[in-house]
Amino acid sequence: MEQIFGICRVSVAPMRSEPSDRSENASQLLFGEFVEVLEQLEKWWYISAEFDGYKGWIDFRQLTLISLEEYLMAKVTRYLSPAQALNALVDPQGNKLYLSPGSNLPNFKASECFLNNQKYDVLFTPQNPEWTDIDRLISTASFFLNAPYLWGGRTFFGIDCSGFVQNVFKLNGIGLRRDAWQQAEQGKTVDFLQEVVPGDVAFFDNDEGKITHVGIMLNNSEIIHASAKVKIDPMDNQGIFNVELGKYSHKLRIIKRFI
Repeated sequence: MEQIFGICRVSVAPMRSEPSDRSENASQLLFGEFVEVLEQLEKWWYISAEFDGYKGWIDFRQLTLISLEEYLMAKVTRYLSPAQALNALVDPQGNKLYLSPGSNLPNFKASECFLNNQKYDVLFTPQNPEWTDIDRLISTASFFLNAPYLWGGRTFFGIDCSGFVQNVFKLNGIGLRRDAWQQAEQGKTVDFLQEVVPGDVAFFDNDEGKITHVGIMLNNSEIIHASAKVKIDPMDNQGIFNVELGKYSHKLRIIKRFI
């Protein structure tokens, strides 16, 4: 099969586990994110996301086909919609398109970006995260406070625990994989909770020892994470204590450092 590449042309597109609208939302593509098409089945295309290698099925009508050259360019230059409420584009037909933080602006130049030579006017100042500052990372995480939990979500209007962590780090120039267990394989281990610095990432497992949850440490006693919504909870060596439930909700497994 000839290599086929595409780019997400809508604000957010569901990546499904199976080629069906009834299938679960395994993850999401944000506007401007690049993909490689691995299989085509009527309207459903099986794709691999360039940013994190995650695979799933997407309605091909939510993609714009691009050349290999444009796909490779995505690995070189990244401009993103920043952590703010209003990120608007004007599409080639003159319609406004609102983006969630962390969306890509391919081929950005002088307030314009392009999807396969189709021009979009950018009505905000994009972010080019070439460096990471801990204060900025924590500020980015705090922007998502109260965003509702959504399985497979990666946007301000619905996000899961690993999507939250991934997007916060993406906005700060660090690429993490999609699922919590995959992210736990990255970074450098922090041996003791007392050694935690802001921006360290804590992982939590279930009774079978499988990592099922992740969050960002604000200090060695507080964590910001997505559970029902993005919120801040107390944390100790045992895990996260849920004040609303009055008990521990997540058992600590390991802490990693990515900065």
